[in-house]
Amino acid sequence: MTLPDPHSEDVRQQLIDFISADAVFHGDFTLTSGKKATYYVDLRKVSLDHRVAPLIGQVMIDLISDLPDIAAVGGLTMGADPIASAILHQGAARGLAYDAFVVRKEPKDHGRGKQVEGPDLAGKRVVVLEDTSTTGGSPLKAIEALRKVGAEVVAVAVVVDRATGAREVIEAAGVQYLAAIDLDDLGLAG
Repeated sequence: MTLPDPHSEDVRQQLIDFISADAVFHGDFTLTSGKKATYYVDLRKVSLDHRVAPLIGQVMIDLISDLPDIAAVGGLTMGADPIASAILHQGAARGLAYDAFVVRKEPKDHGRGKQVEGPDLAGKRVVVLEDTSTTGGSPLKAIEALRKVGAEVVAVAVVVDRATGAREVIEAAGVQYLAAIDLDDLGLAG
């Protein structure tokens, strides 16, 4: 078990501030799910930013730190990729050994035909990541692919939970759901 970062609440607030300022857009949007929304959280605007990626890594490590024996983190490409990379790098800086993996939307039709890229995950405990959650479809697709390669999916961890049903879908599939930031944190609730 890792010791909590003494500045973790400061780091989390810095992350919330960056997301609020740079990744929340107001207007009329159609989400991947087809649902309509008056705001859109585009986490790639910050997850690929050199100032913010380390904060995401730190906050997400704090979120999953109580889960024992996690070998690797990752999820469905592309939203999960920078989150996994941030955890991998911030974990290494803390002396933690989190590897990262990428789940393709479909298996490759050439080469080794893999859908899950990265270390061998057979028999390993993993956490599926997502930047923002809406329906839970992306994590479910990743969970299915990971189980096919023999990984034990311990939890789904998201940076921003949109409170649009993903938690319920993931938990109904028998997987723990963790979220670092919610709509209240971003001033978007109700």
